[in-house]
Amino acid sequence: MTLWRERQPVILASQSAVRRGLLTNAGIPVETIPADIDERAIQQSSGLTDPGAIAALLAAEKAKFVSLRHPGRYVIGADQTLALGKKLFSKPVNLAAAAAQIGLLAGQTHALHSAVSVTKDGISLFSHVSVARMTMRPLTESEIAAYIDEAGDAVTASVGAYQLERTGVHLFERIEGDHFTILGLPLLPLLAFLRSRNLLAV
Repeated sequence: MTLWRERQPVILASQSAVRRGLLTNAGIPVETIPADIDERAIQQSSGLTDPGAIAALLAAEKAKFVSLRHPGRYVIGADQTLALGKKLFSKPVNLAAAAAQIGLLAGQTHALHSAVSVTKDGISLFSHVSVARMTMRPLTESEIAAYIDEAGDAVTASVGAYQLERTGVHLFERIEGDHFTILGLPLLPLLAFLRSRNLLAV
C-alpha cells in the first residue's frame, strides 16, 4: 500500500538529492528528470527583480519543460533564490567564490525564497513560494577557511554555499522559517495541494 494514488511516480524536474529525499521520506515515489533549461537566460529575459517571483518563474519553467515531454504525468519543479537586501546570489563557481560569498553574508540576515510548481501536460496546476530568514553569525577569515576546508566542493552545490543539514549549521546564529523551505522545497503546501487533487491516501 502506497500513499501515492497515481499509477506512475511523480516526476521531480530537479537533480537535487535533498528534494528527492524529502519527497521519498514523505512516502511519495519519485522519478528524477532534470530540466534542461538556461535558468540565467530565462531570468534575464523576464525582467523580474523580485527574488520570490524569480524563484516561482524558474520552478514553473522547469516543471513545464519536463511536463511537455512526459504527457499525463505530474511534474514538480522547484527553485530557490537567495537575497541580501536587493543583491541576488547564485551558486558559487568555486571554493574561492564560496568563501567570498560567505564573507558577504557573515553577520547579516539574508532571505531564502523557495518555490514549488506542479504541472501536468504543460499546464501549471499549483505554485507556491515560501521565505526563510537566515542570520549568519560574524565570521573571521580563518573560520570561513576552516568551514570551506571541511565542507569541500559541497559549498558550490547550493546558492548559499552552505547545507544547513550538514556543516553549514555552524555558520548561523538565528533562523526564522520552515525547515523544508530552507532545504529548497516548501513541502507542507505541496502536500496540501496533492491531497486536494486526491493524489494522496493521507
